[in-house]
Amino acid sequence: MQSSVIIALDFPSKYEVLKFLNTFNEEKLFVKVGMELFYQEGPSIIYEIKEKGHGIFLDLKLHDIPNTVNSAMKGLASLGCDLVNVHAAGGQEMMEAALEGLEAGVSGGAKRPLCIAVTQLTSTSEEQMKREQLIGVPLQESVLHYATLANKSGLDGVVCSSHEVSMIRETIGNEFLTVTPGIRLKDDAVGDQKRVATPELARAAGVSYMVVGRSITRSGDPIGSYRKFIRAWEGV
Repeated sequence: MQSSVIIALDFPSKYEVLKFLNTFNEEKLFVKVGMELFYQEGPSIIYEIKEKGHGIFLDLKLHDIPNTVNSAMKGLASLGCDLVNVHAAGGQEMMEAALEGLEAGVSGGAKRPLCIAVTQLTSTSEEQMKREQLIGVPLQESVLHYATLANKSGLDGVVCSSHEVSMIRETIGNEFLTVTPGIRLKDDAVGDQKRVATPELARAAGVSYMVVGRSITRSGDPIGSYRKFIRAWEGV
């Protein structure tokens, strides 16, 4: 996988995606394909992005009974993505089944995609979690519990906010991946995210990969905006 900045391709169609990617010419990116794009375009969009040499995080957040997730992952493993995910709330058996499906689905000798688990969405506040999910512990404790469960299940890391990364590092270690949405430059709009951070704070916390969407894709100068995130991440 290339850059530590994952660009979320939150576009509704292949045309808009390819138009956006073509602005970067031959530069190799790490991009996220989410539900909106994948459900509209299907596997073909993955093949076209891979042909351009970009790394792909397929963000479908699988959450179902273990057998269904296992079967789905067998199919997704053949697409050649670098990173896929599930919901940690599905439980240890489901997460283990996801890994088994990925292992079974890759071609002989090929490396399976990395698999991470969503803990609590960065659009979820602690008050929402307690009221709507009926989880009584503090949000950070819930995130750490899910991260520990994902690690026990053999997964490679989690999706969490930057605010929980140092706690996860202290408990699980530095090899465990932390992928964090909700990254904004100081002057960017927060949008529908609740637990946000700047690239500088994310790096200081020990984030592995930060996911950036509209701040780059909706910018009048996507390349310039991407460079700003890279420079902020590198402390330049």
